Amino acid sequence: MRRASRIITSSASNLSHRASSSFAHPKHSFTPLFVPQNHQNPETQSLPGGFLKWGSLGSVRASSFASGFSPLKPKPLDSIIDIQRVKDRSPEDIASAWDDYHLGRGHIGASMKASLYHLLEHRAADCRYFVIPLWRGSGYVTMFAQVQMPHMIFTGLEDYKARGTQATPYFTMTYYNEFAQSKDMVLIRGDVVLPSKLSDSEAKWLLETAQTFYLNDVRYKLVERFNKQTHDFEFKDVLQALDMPNL
Repeated sequence: MRRASRIITSSASNLSHRASSSFAHPKHSFTPLFVPQNHQNPETQSLPGGFLKWGSLGSVRASSFASGFSPLKPKPLDSIIDIQRVKDRSPEDIASAWDDYHLGRGHIGASMKASLYHLLEHRAADCRYFVIPLWRGSGYVTMFAQVQMPHMIFTGLEDYKARGTQATPYFTMTYYNEFAQSKDMVLIRGDVVLPSKLSDSEAKWLLETAQTFYLNDVRYKLVERFNKQTHDFEFKDVLQALDMPNL
């Protein structure tokens, strides 16, 4: 079954609980537009991080975190897609090709409007961290997100608490803004680093959900509280925003 491409088009203040709406595009054969890939995992590189503390997070109290973990070295866009060959394509065609190319490869392909990317970039510079519950079975595991644009990185909260900078990311997102001016779009690539910890479908949900917390005005207040008013942050408010029970 062909999966529809996802482009985030809603205004930031009116984003729903889902990060984007699906719509179908005519099918094209874009295989030659993409550069042949070596699918080995890229090596990590060191990036500076900060310390994060907050007063309460579910059953966690006064938790102190080590400096930020390192994102994987991103692949340049021109190593994935033939930029010259797609520059005359419509945004819908590029998004459809990008989405389909990454399907079933341990990667997630998505895209968003340039204006929303700039909003995300602005807000992420001010609030770099957040926590998102990922529902599994009859409960959830908590994911810790660090945003250092053009990257968004996820690992398990417990792993991050225990290992700090040594915690391996489960999932990374990279934003490519090469088409922001010419096409009014930003391409997004998600890489599942640890398939044993996170499935493709869970990674896709995290990608969409994390963006709603930064792009939706109401949800972003929780992100601000988490980063700036940590003692007032209540994890139950995140659960309520996602319609999840407070276990």
